[in-house]
Amino acid sequence: MAPVGGTAVQDNVALAEIELCGELIIAASAARERLSLESIDEVLRVAEERSRAQ
Repeated sequence: MAPVGGTAVQDNVALAEIELCGELIIAASAARERLSLESIDEVLRVAEERSRAQ
């Protein structure tokens, strides 16, 4: 049972992962065929993360 009294902890990394998974599920359900690796990278914004890391 969850503690009572407003002791909720927010895990920003977990929330970001959940959001990305949701976006990937939406893209996959809208696609007519399996998503290509490039499409998956686009949905997950892999290129953006790579450019930030450099």
